[in-house]
This record gives sequence, structure tokens and C-alpha cells, in this order.
Amino acid sequence: MDALILAAGYGSRLAGVAPAKPLAEVAGTALLEWSVRQAAAVGVQRAVVVTGHAAEAVEARLPGIAARCGVTLEACQLADWSRPNGLSVIAGAARIAGNYLLLMADHLLSAGLLTELIQAKAQPAGAVLAIDRNVTAPAIDPADATWVARHDNGRIARIGKHLTAFDAVDCGAFIATPDLAAAIAAAIKAGGTGSLSEGMQWLADRGLADTLDVTGHSWIDVDDPQMLALAEQIAPSFLPVRPRTIRAAA
Repeated sequence: MDALILAAGYGSRLAGVAPAKPLAEVAGTALLEWSVRQAAAVGVQRAVVVTGHAAEAVEARLPGIAARCGVTLEACQLADWSRPNGLSVIAGAARIAGNYLLLMADHLLSAGLLTELIQAKAQPAGAVLAIDRNVTAPAIDPADATWVARHDNGRIARIGKHLTAFDAVDCGAFIATPDLAAAIAAAIKAGGTGSLSEGMQWLADRGLADTLDVTGHSWIDVDDPQMLALAEQIAPSFLPVRPRTIRAAA
């Protein structure tokens, strides 16, 4: 399975740490490289990396990351990176055939979490989102989290940053089918802004947005200096995430 890694955003709250948020380091390794290593650890051999803000700086790192991790990396540069992240999904998914692992470049995720997601039941349509029921964990920023309300069967009923009734939080990792990019495009056509969450809501309204409960696994969204410091403290819970046999990227 290929991976799609979203690395186009500005990351204003980490602007003083690195030229682009994906290049901010945790335990001496750039967040983007963490994402690639994590994908490699669950068998990904090729990833499309969507770039935008400071694209040249981010893309300059790709050959080294590819060689260290044994993953072929393909850059997909957005001209207007300031638009919502669903546009990154549409652009990157166009370069992938079939289903893919969708990751955010600013998330650290345990190998166990991703293994469970990869091994989740085959998804013929829609998307599967990893969710955590521990909505008050220290690694969750309530002001920035994407909340999830589920039906009794585990499928998503509502998803968004402004929900007031919810039972889980979005972990930022998905198994997506080509339906996800199409759903984002449909949501835009219906008047949406182009966010990934709007696409997931479009799927949810049609019973096509499933969840995988990964409560108990380690993960963190590194969005600001406080979360960066916490990520440094808990980095051992994400290790070992080591590169596979080193080879040149194709």
C-alpha cells in the first residue's frame, strides 16, 4: 500500500523552530522523517508527499529521507498551500492508484497504532479513520483537535473541530479509498471550504466513514511549542522506529 503524507501547511505556531513545520525535529529527527519511518515500519514502500509552504526546503530533504528509510518519495507541490488540507488530499491522491495510508506530517503515531490500521478489514469504499476515546489525554490540544461522534456501529456520525457532543478524537491517520478525494471535491461543489473533515462528513452522511478504535496506543499532533516539548518527552514510546535496509530512492 502507498502512503499520502500531507506536509503543505504553514505551521505558524512552530515558525520560530524550523522553516516549515514538517522540518521541526523531535528526538533529533524531522517530523516528516518520522512520518516516513512510521509508514515504512508497516510496509509502505512508496509515499507521495504534498508540499506547499517552504516547499523547496521540504523537498530538498526528501532524497535523504528516502535513502535512510528505504521508501520511494514523490513530491506533489501545491501552488496555493494556504487553502484547506482537503486540497492536498485531492492533489496527492491523483498520483496513487487504489487505497492508501493517509498521514499528517506533524503527527507521531506508534507502530502498533498503524499496524492495527493497516490490518483493519478491507475497505471497498469510503475511508477508515483511527480514533481515540481518551479525549482528555495530555497529548490532545482541545483548541485544535478534530472531534468525532460515532453511531452505535462505529461509523462516523459527525466530525469537526467545533463539535460540542463527541465520543472520540481524530488521530490523523486514515485508510482511504479513491472515494475520499471524490468526497472532498463533492463537498467543495456543495459550498464547502475544501477541508478533509468536510470530505469525511460527506462520506459519513452516506454511511461510508468507518472508524478504528486505537485507544491505548501512543500518538501526538505536534502543532505548537508545548506539544513539541511533550513529544520530546514521550518520544521513547514511539521508538524503535528505524529505517529499513538503506537503498537509493527510485
